[in-house]
Amino acid sequence: MTVVLPRPGGPAAPWCQARRWYERELGWPTSGEAPLELLTGLRFDALGLPLDAGVALLGRAVRTGPVALDAGARRLWFLVAAGSADELPELLDWLEWGAVALDLAVRGPGGRIAAPVPAGAGHCRPGALGPGEPGGPVAPARAVWVRPPRAGDRGGEAEPSLPVTGLGGEGAAPDLARLVGAAATEVHRARLLRARGARRGLPGERQPLAFSYASRMSAGTRPRSFTL
Repeated sequence: MTVVLPRPGGPAAPWCQARRWYERELGWPTSGEAPLELLTGLRFDALGLPLDAGVALLGRAVRTGPVALDAGARRLWFLVAAGSADELPELLDWLEWGAVALDLAVRGPGGRIAAPVPAGAGHCRPGALGPGEPGGPVAPARAVWVRPPRAGDRGGEAEPSLPVTGLGGEGAAPDLARLVGAAATEVHRARLLRARGARRGLPGERQPLAFSYASRMSAGTRPRSFTL
């Protein structure tokens, strides 16, 4: 899957109706000032992966909720159910990833992520996004939706799509354990591949791609007879 990054010299981002759309259509609180950000830990938490690992995860047969690309940080943010940030350390231990250094970022209570511009946002008016935001479009989009949330009545159609704890999730919600297991696998794989590329041409043994058995099982990459 190819993710196209916004070009620095591209068209300016339309921010005018962004805050209204998030707060009125989804019921998601924002920072209320420019640059606009979504507050985590209230309606959702966010799991962040490096761009290469995140793109690889999108290509796997793992269900996710909304996914945002932060072009500046070159990181994909996978939205998960509120409270997931607190459960992540124990979940990684259960998946046998606790002893492995992983470039997994997580945003929970008190955190924030860049707010992607929603489709159909209009042009800004003076003061529309806060005291620091001049009128009119001013800068390229820092973040875009790769898999956008669905607008509903105060988030009525958004939160049920967020991964939650429990095998199989609750109702139609994706399962958090499977997502985290697959995310850990791809982050670890991407780190090893980057290290292998940096060592290319140098003497030494190649490091094998070794992964947690529990994570491979939850991600669906073990033999079919052992897959949950």
